[in-house]
Amino acid sequence: MAHSCHATDCTTPVPPEMWGCRRHWFMVPKPIRDRIWSAYRAGQCDDMNPSADYCQAARDAVVAVATKEGRVPDTTLYDLFLAEARRG
Repeated sequence: MAHSCHATDCTTPVPPEMWGCRRHWFMVPKPIRDRIWSAYRAGQCDDMNPSADYCQAARDAVVAVATKEGRVPDTTLYDLFLAEARRG
């Protein structure tokens, strides 16, 4: 499955286990990066079943990077996953 950086409007290809490209990853505040890694589960991109904790941390990363870049964050993907997690 093709996978690209999750930063808003970035299309840089990255391995599935990576949230984003190097440039954007290091724009994410360290506490959020730590939350992403602690909630990451190998294979979650393949089975499309990331945890709510991962989705919230990844969403926070999208917002943090977009804010730094002066963009409107695109959190659509994580909002969908979080809504699904709330439905149980």
